[in-house]
Amino acid sequence: RVAGAVDFAGARWVAASSANYRRADRPDDYTVDRVVVHVTQGSYASAVKAFEDPGHQAAAHYIVRADGRVTQMIRELDVAFHAGNREYNERSVGIEHEGFVEKAASFTDAMYAASARLTARICARYAIPVDRAHIIGHVEVPGTDHTDPGPHWDWDRYLRLVLRERTART
Repeated sequence: RVAGAVDFAGARWVAASSANYRRADRPDDYTVDRVVVHVTQGSYASAVKAFEDPGHQAAAHYIVRADGRVTQMIRELDVAFHAGNREYNERSVGIEHEGFVEKAASFTDAMYAASARLTARICARYAIPVDRAHIIGHVEVPGTDHTDPGPHWDWDRYLRLVLRERTART
């Protein structure tokens, strides 16, 4: 492990509190077979601050800003506490998106494009199929009451972009 190293080229590194994830060695100790799409329900800065706070007890691997900038806060080989379900935490990579589920304007072209590139790389790295069974919303994680990414997230558009990025890289 190299301190400050990122798994996605071009991502900015900001370390989450170690209280918000479990050090692991995925995929050797846990199979990674899902990407979970989240929405921050706030600003990028507020999400970074929350994930740096040891009392928050949750964080995702990545945050994608409205302008498309990607920040990594937890290495993919570690288990982020993002899904609210231990099994899903262990087997997924979590990606937060700056904004609000109830505001369609939160989801910009730059955000969709950057997130799709990121998700395509994750899918390639772990041989995750590009489909709705494996790229899911937080709302689909069993045992949680979350609604993200919400009704304004364009799943058809997103999966088309991920597939285009994934196909371009093979």
